[in-house]
Amino acid sequence: MRLIPALILIVLALAGCSNQGLRDLRNSSSGPDEFIVEPKARLQTPTSYASLPSPTPGQGNLADTDPLADAAQALGGRKQSGGAADGALIAATGRFGVDPEIRTLLADADADFRRRKGRFTQYRITSVGLYERLYKSQSLDAYAEARRWQRAGIAVPSFPPQ
Repeated sequence: MRLIPALILIVLALAGCSNQGLRDLRNSSSGPDEFIVEPKARLQTPTSYASLPSPTPGQGNLADTDPLADAAQALGGRKQSGGAADGALIAATGRFGVDPEIRTLLADADADFRRRKGRFTQYRITSVGLYERLYKSQSLDAYAEARRWQRAGIAVPSFPPQ
């Protein structure tokens, strides 16, 4: 009779060691990267084929999209950026200097952080994603933060219920 609860406990303990799936940030596949696929603009028929510029190898065409400009426009900015109108923004962001090696420094610091935090991450009874385990101390509870700003009397955009 004691064998049945022991078997159930063993099955539950092994279920906690299941595959993490999409929450595992490491690339374990040699297949294609679905995030590289970029939608193109609709093809258009020009009013005159003679007015088209001659094709230049390596250059863009009318069907190419600009995801960064589209995102800026979706967020309320201008589709074209980097001109004289953005000079004040660029000057303000670089007022304390710009380190050209910042991406490398941050990547090294993050790799070191994951190495230190991830020593015993494979030994868990419950199924918790690797991302949540490693970066839990750096996470932000968006709902608690929104409520904190609301209590302070600051207008907060509406957000979906928890």
